This record gives sequence, structure tokens and C-alpha cells, in this order.
Amino acid sequence: MSELAPFPTSEYTRRVERTRERMREAGLDAVLVTDPANMNYLTGYESWSFYVHQGVLVTLDHDPVWVGREMDAKSAEVTTWMDDEHVLSYTDDYVQSPHDKHPMDYVAAVIEEYGYDDRTLGVEMDAYYYTARSHARLTDQLPEADVQDATLLVNQVRLKKSDAELDYMRQAAELAETGMQAAVDTIAEGVRESDAAAAIYEGLIGGTEEFGGDYPAIVPLMPSGDYTGTPHLSWSDREFEEGDPVIVELAGCKHRYHCPMARTLTVGEPSPEMAETAEVVIEGLETTLDRIQPGMTAAEAEAVWSESIAKHGIEKDSRLGYSTGVGYPPDWGEHTVSLRPEDDTVLEPGMTFHVIPGIWFDDFGVEISETIHITENGAETLADFGRDLFVV
Repeated sequence: MSELAPFPTSEYTRRVERTRERMREAGLDAVLVTDPANMNYLTGYESWSFYVHQGVLVTLDHDPVWVGREMDAKSAEVTTWMDDEHVLSYTDDYVQSPHDKHPMDYVAAVIEEYGYDDRTLGVEMDAYYYTARSHARLTDQLPEADVQDATLLVNQVRLKKSDAELDYMRQAAELAETGMQAAVDTIAEGVRESDAAAAIYEGLIGGTEEFGGDYPAIVPLMPSGDYTGTPHLSWSDREFEEGDPVIVELAGCKHRYHCPMARTLTVGEPSPEMAETAEVVIEGLETTLDRIQPGMTAAEAEAVWSESIAKHGIEKDSRLGYSTGVGYPPDWGEHTVSLRPEDDTVLEPGMTFHVIPGIWFDDFGVEISETIHITENGAETLADFGRDLFVV
């Protein structure tokens, strides 16, 4: 067991067994896990190596096997709970090879060696780093295998967090607080957006006296001025001006566990429309958090928000939130449950969500969000940061 792994071996073996239960339900003999968040969840593997092909092979009959680039094998040995004999690597001539070599050739050979080349194999078809060429190459090398889509199989296992996972998310919440406080303290007339971003990063990663932070899966998002109706802008060299609205969305991250949070600021006094919209957002958020209970569906939780803002003649087409936890670039979402009308997933204790009651218009927007944990009695807000419209 590596000293760098953030959980005891028992936590990882429990996750693997839960994954195998879902594999049996789906009729799968093996799953090739390539989503770096799922790899981390099952093994503890941590390295900035997801730009090359890698994966964890989970089977019903053998211990999991990490397969990746030779220079990254040491990372697997020092960050995972697996023994070294279950860390397998391909040589560097497989990487972006000008010859007819591809890492999935090696992966296919491993699958064949373990006796799964003619069995039912699941792959994460919609994972960011499992490319079309990877799939074509793997299936070409395993003509007898029944290859099926298992994109969200491990993601579904991740939905309910253990107490140890929640502890890291609470630390991530403290990091989110330091990052957001840095934003409030730095953003002002004449300050460059890039300088505010630098201060936020210092807060997120410098952290507290007790612990520092990890890099978040998404950069701080900071649409400002006329662009706050455009939620996913980052920053530029532009200087903040008097009257600018600014939305800051960020996440603290600890051992890859995220706590996203968004707040809205104004440089100087807000316009009447901005102040009124903020009141609507805050009222809707607090009403929703007060009424969320285990046993509700995701759709029922969203309906509380929609009903609240409808009283003010406002509709919001985008989802209210999504499940969150372990994440790697480009996303901290789990891609499973969404708080929206079509989702009938029942909320259960241990689930965690980023609740984003943002309202965006063409010329401005207001976003004030929280990450919550579904408890036996309702919703626990992980971060503790004021929800006012901040005037800086």
C-alpha cells in the first residue's frame, strides 16, 4: 500500500467489489476503465499522464491491473494500492508513434493474456480520453470479444460518498472559501482580470495552515462586464471597470475531490436589475436547500427552484445542478445525476451535488452556487461563505 494513497486499501477493494456487482448486473466479464477520475477512484492512481493512453482493467476473476506508459508506471507504483506485479507498461515507441503502433495494441495483448479476448468487455465510450482511434484499434485487435459501452458504470458507483470521501470534500470546501475570499479581496477597479485569477489560484492551492490544495479540474471562470451572461469565460488582461458585474466560479480540490462554488460581485454599486436578480437567485437557492430531502427525486428538487423563480416571471432552461466529487480536467462533474425535470433519480444520503441557480440574460448574469451533501435529514452545505451580491 502506497503512503501517497489517500485511502486505506479496504476503501479501494470495497469500490472494486461494488464495481463488480454492477458488471455482473450488466453481463460484463471485464471493463477497461480509461476515465482518469474513475482510475483514481478505483486505484488511487494520480499523475498528469492522461494525455497519453492508459487504463485500469477490472475483471470478475483477477485483481485490477493498471496499464500505461512506461515512464508513468512508477506513478502507479507509488500512488495506488496495487502491488507492482499488477502495474504493466508499454514502451515509449508506442507513444504518438510514426509507425504502425498504438498503445491499445499493448492493452489488447494484456486482455488476451488474462483470457478475456473472447469475453464480454466494457469500455467507456464517452470518456474524454478514450479516442475513436483507441476504440477502433482495440476492437480490431480483439475480434472475438463482445465489446459493449460501459461509460457510466464506475461513475454510478461513485455517487454515494463514504465518510472519508466527505472529509476530503469538506477540506475542498475550505479551499474554495480561501479562493473566493481572494477574489473578493482582489477584484477592484483598475485590477487586471489575470491578476485576480492569480490571487484566486494562490488561495486555492496555498490553502490553509493545515493543508494545501490540488489543481482543480476547471480553471476559475470569471466572466465580467458585458459578458456575465456568458457563463464559461475565464479571464483576460482586461482591467475591471466601475459598474462591472463579475461572476466567479471556482472549486477547491483535495485529493481530486472538488467543492465547486460561485459568487457574483459588482465593481461599485449594482444596477437595480442586477440587485433584483440577485435577490431572486438567493431566495430560490435558499428555498431549494431548505426543502431538499432524501427520497426526493432530482426532478422534484429542481421543481422547487423553478417554482420559486416563476413567482418573479423567470424561467431557467438549463439544469439546476449535477453530482460532483472526484474530477480531472476538463470537468469536476460525475456525469450521472442532474437536477432537472427529466431526471427521476432518487436522492440518497451520501450523494453530493453542485447546485447552480444561475440566471443569465444577454447583458448580465447572476450566479450563486453551493456544493451540498444529502444527509439523512436534508442537505448539508459544505462551504461557509456569504451569499450576498458582493460590492467591491
